[in-house]
Amino acid sequence: MAKASVRAFHKLEGLFSAYKPPGVHWKLVRDTIETNLLKGVNAAPAPAPLHRVQFLAEPTNNGGSRDLTISASSVPSLVNHPLVNGPDFQHLNVGVGHKLDVFSSGVLVLGVGQGNKSLTDLFRSVVTRDYTLEGEFGTATDDFTHTGRVIEKTTYDHITRDKMERVLAMMQGSNQKALLTYSHVDMSTQEAYEMAVKGELRPSGKSPPIMTGLRLLHFQPPHFTLEVQCLNETQRYLCRILHEVGLELRSTAVCRGVRRTRDGPFTLQHALTRQHWTVPDITQAIQQHRSSSKNRKAKSTRQGRDKGQANEMEEQAIVKEDSSRLRSVLNSNAFGC
Repeated sequence: MAKASVRAFHKLEGLFSAYKPPGVHWKLVRDTIETNLLKGVNAAPAPAPLHRVQFLAEPTNNGGSRDLTISASSVPSLVNHPLVNGPDFQHLNVGVGHKLDVFSSGVLVLGVGQGNKSLTDLFRSVVTRDYTLEGEFGTATDDFTHTGRVIEKTTYDHITRDKMERVLAMMQGSNQKALLTYSHVDMSTQEAYEMAVKGELRPSGKSPPIMTGLRLLHFQPPHFTLEVQCLNETQRYLCRILHEVGLELRSTAVCRGVRRTRDGPFTLQHALTRQHWTVPDITQAIQQHRSSSKNRKAKSTRQGRDKGQANEMEEQAIVKEDSSRLRSVLNSNAFGC
């Protein structure tokens, strides 16, 4: 029978997400979680100690006799004792998916054990990630953030909400064209139309960062907030978006904060905060992700089966209609019958 620590580790194998606060390196988040998991797994109750039979020599009490008797006794075995073998786990393979720099915060997906295989698939897949960007007009820096070296200062009194929304619509339109170009899909087909309507178009192969959505959430000059959905993005690209918005509005802008709100199927609702980086909470989060993944797969399989049945019924109806038409023609006087 497996030890309690081994059973606890197998329950931890999977994917979960944590909330990375701003100003903290992602390696520190990973190392803290790995340390907490090691302590929690090794703190599982140890199994009952094994016993072995040992023969002990005992003197007899026969009036000064020096004879010895051999007696069998059961004594605990120290072979599997924690003080002899040490902790069951000395290292856990905890991996990180799409990383966040020190400046950014938000959803950070991690994998434990065999879950790193799924983490690699998620990292390589083209999934949409959502961000909230905090911007400020009037300043330009060398790295597009408010902490960089100031290289220019401009006015922003002429910027209105309507002007900004027009600029955002123009930028989103140009990115939509880029998405169609890199998706390599024939847009004249019905399949391409359905994919575009459902928002399922994805770039095929390598592509530059592409925005699939851009929306203004808050506007109070000089401060503003944007919501961005993008593919294949980098942290510098997100900061550069605000810089380009400022240039289009005949001004300048810097990024004051980047917050990831969604990474594929993981949202802020699933992200565990620091006080929940424990074995029970992480185990629960992994189990919830497993169940939700199974539900999504079952739903997609059911939809595919229903679509296949619908297509089959449609084909049968077409064949039946063609057969009735042929029968009516044969029964008519067209062939001199």
